[in-house]
Amino acid sequence: MEVFATVLVLLAAVTCIGDGFPLYLSQFGYLSAKFRNPTSGNLLDKDSWEKAIMDFQSFAGLNVSGELDPETMELMSLPRCGVRDKVGFGTDSRSKRYALQGSRWKVKALTYRISKYPARLDRQEVDKEIAKAFSVWSEYTDLTFTPKKSAPVHIDIRFEVNEHGDGDPFDGPGGTLAHAYFPVYGGDAHFDDAEFWTIGKSRGTNLFQVAAHEFGHSLGLSHSDVRSALMAPFYRGYDPVFRLDSDDVQGIQALYGRKTNGGSSGGSGGSSPTRPTQRPVQKDPDSELCSSPKIDAIFNSADGATYAFKGDSYYKLTENAVAEGYPKKIAEGWPQLPGNIDAAFTYKNGKTYFFQGTKYWRYSGRQMDGDYPKEISEGFTGVPDHLDAALVWGGNGKIYFYKGSKFWRFDPLKRPPVKSTYPKPISNWEGLPNNIDAALQYTNGYTYFFKDDKYYRFNDRTFSIDQSDPPFPRPVAHWWYGCKNSPSTFDSIGNIKTLKKEEDLHHNDADDLILDAAGPDTNDRPAGDDYNSGSGASFIRLNVSIILAVAVLLGFARTL
Repeated sequence: MEVFATVLVLLAAVTCIGDGFPLYLSQFGYLSAKFRNPTSGNLLDKDSWEKAIMDFQSFAGLNVSGELDPETMELMSLPRCGVRDKVGFGTDSRSKRYALQGSRWKVKALTYRISKYPARLDRQEVDKEIAKAFSVWSEYTDLTFTPKKSAPVHIDIRFEVNEHGDGDPFDGPGGTLAHAYFPVYGGDAHFDDAEFWTIGKSRGTNLFQVAAHEFGHSLGLSHSDVRSALMAPFYRGYDPVFRLDSDDVQGIQALYGRKTNGGSSGGSGGSSPTRPTQRPVQKDPDSELCSSPKIDAIFNSADGATYAFKGDSYYKLTENAVAEGYPKKIAEGWPQLPGNIDAAFTYKNGKTYFFQGTKYWRYSGRQMDGDYPKEISEGFTGVPDHLDAALVWGGNGKIYFYKGSKFWRFDPLKRPPVKSTYPKPISNWEGLPNNIDAALQYTNGYTYFFKDDKYYRFNDRTFSIDQSDPPFPRPVAHWWYGCKNSPSTFDSIGNIKTLKKEEDLHHNDADDLILDAAGPDTNDRPAGDDYNSGSGASFIRLNVSIILAVAVLLGFARTL
């Protein structure tokens, strides 16, 4: 059935006959603008064609093949923003994944006006949603947004149809939904009034989420290659518990700085630190975590805090140490939750899930969220009992479970939620050992794995443990718990040693990391089915020539 569904997707793409493939890649910055007009007579050579495909695949986190394979075609057919992907620059190709267009407002007190309202929504409701969309960005910076009834303003907002005077006409329902201009071009945002805009509903296209994305462009942010980021180009559908991703926070703060007058300063309700930027705070060398660093589970809460569980105790972790006043008893922090937890994670619905033996618990904050515990086999069909670790991977938003030498990918939107191709060997995550203790997608966007007294940082671009100096694995007690006199690295044969003072003081754990939105499964990397597409923001339909599409179909059929 899965193969049949994929073929149907490709057949649907074939029905859009024409030369839309070069148009798509040209429109979003992967090919020269001269290829946007299929009747211009410009010929596209094979090398340029393949490079454009590879650039798109790399940005979108697909397997970089240079071929228009089923995954690439499916992703191109998804709803997405109409702004070009390749317009700005990453702050550092070795670290951050957000991109800055290159311009910003010189003031932080910005004004806006809705000069033309949508025809089918209440004006007061629209005012509230637009203000809410701006507040997404003011929550983490000192930016302020004041509505005005008349010009001049910094950002003008209009709901238009068809040609509306900017040379970028809308195309009616199901096409381009909105576009926005960077600060250097005025910062205005336009929305297609022919679309079915909705407020607080799963039907139609959510005005708040699309507006928040477009206003990110108005403030100077380009598209991000982090799939969970608001500034990712592909629309994810209505999210009732929307939270700004740490990648978005890092991007906006790179332009306008951190918030200084109270409120949040980091992503997902917490800080967005690197780990660590200086020598850890000195802690009691006799504490249990320092003498026995092995933990049971580690996770981020919905408010962005990081907790490590060990036995019947838990520890709150700061950017470089254990917070004062810990450990505390798990039963006191999460009433009715037992100790010796196997795994834990917080999902994008804001709920935290804990696993022990054959059962699991769900909490909303610190309160049990219903009648728990329940059997893992009932709530997480296809996932084994007695887990080693679990995490929500930022590259595709799916839940990954680890046990022994194998791992499972769980997608609650699919039936069945675990594909028949699972479990797969942990060796697919190159360099990662079997029988890990805990796993975490940290608030800085990096993926970490823990085993015994060591931790590993995973490089999402190379699909392997990251190469760095000092190398991984590293001693967890030194880098995460801030333990006094704890070793800071291992030698080539696995024995612990201490860094020289200068190295220890100045090394930044994030400086060497190259991140990209790809997948850890070498034979099953995240593709179009890893998106909750919804109805689509700035949706551009895929047009592919019949000859190319049929060739892809034939090639795909040979692999069945």
